[in-house]
Amino acid sequence: MNQTATKHLTLFDLLGRTWQAAAPAGPPCFSADGKAIAFGCADGTVIVAPTEDPEPPETRIRVSGDVGQATIRPRSRPAPLPAISDSVHQDIPPIVAGEDGGFLVGAGDGGVLTLGPDGAVRGMRARIDTPVMALDHARAAALTAIAGDDAVRLCQGAGALSDPLADDGEGEVVAIRLSPSGRQLAIARAESLSIVALDGSGRAPMVFGLLSCPLSLAWRDDGAWLACTLEAGGFLMVDHARGRSGTVTGFPMATRDAAWSVPAASIVASGAYRVAAWSMATPPLDGDMTGALVSGRAGLVAVESVAAYPKRPLVAAGYANGQILLVQIGGRDELLVRPEGCAVTALGWSEDGHHLAAAGADGMVSIVTFPERMFK
Repeated sequence: MNQTATKHLTLFDLLGRTWQAAAPAGPPCFSADGKAIAFGCADGTVIVAPTEDPEPPETRIRVSGDVGQATIRPRSRPAPLPAISDSVHQDIPPIVAGEDGGFLVGAGDGGVLTLGPDGAVRGMRARIDTPVMALDHARAAALTAIAGDDAVRLCQGAGALSDPLADDGEGEVVAIRLSPSGRQLAIARAESLSIVALDGSGRAPMVFGLLSCPLSLAWRDDGAWLACTLEAGGFLMVDHARGRSGTVTGFPMATRDAAWSVPAASIVASGAYRVAAWSMATPPLDGDMTGALVSGRAGLVAVESVAAYPKRPLVAAGYANGQILLVQIGGRDELLVRPEGCAVTALGWSEDGHHLAAAGADGMVSIVTFPERMFK
């Protein structure tokens, strides 16, 4: 793996640490303490790197005394290489943040491994009888959900596995997501979405049909809303608190990501020729599009991935032509971070909004560290 070098330095080159993995990577995962980041790769390996930049942008910024213009110098040396694990899966291993600054990783032999922030395997949390296809962990409840091909089990702490959950869904398990409180579990199967209550209430699962195969799940921070993105474009959104649901369609291509912006009180999605966004004051249910928010500029290249900035009404958008933009939700302002390259297939922000992680279809993985003054 080599640090990417370019003749004409861009904001991405100046602020980012970029490496070339041997295989395409999946969504980035920041550790619970924000000090490390992990990428699962299609060859079954896991890449782990510290989020702290050895040459942070603040140390390389110079402000001219006469006009007050800020410039940033390039790095004086390549960024250190990340740690790379042995292959643990036949495909991209599912990864979630665990305790003690480490990660939980689903393995092809059914094990749920614990990885330290240095990338070293430190033990095993649990084991199922089939390859781990999906994994999630709710720190608030110390609860881990583990999915094989057709069943989902729970593990409390480092305790024994539960019996398979009855979710009344259809098809193989594609994705799972625990609500932030750990009181509900969303299970996306090939043909349905189920929400299972884990609060001991004994309520029957909520089950919804899907128009196409699901790709990802995203709970809002308060657990009131859930979005399930679809391979044929668009997403199903569920008002869990009120029992309402609706599918937003009309996207020209697959919607990999949906994300909730708390500062903008909105939902954003990929799969169109600009960032798709709606105000949650008038959510896009029952064909009501009055809450649509014009965000950024429309173009001829599809948005492949999105990640909502946690502190302000902004969203990072990754495009099929390799561009990465920071886009104002509900406005046309854009900041070009990366001008070109291979398709950007996954993005993710650290909780403090200081770091943006990206993965590309060609195996590119990167951490872009923004200076504090960037968003003031």
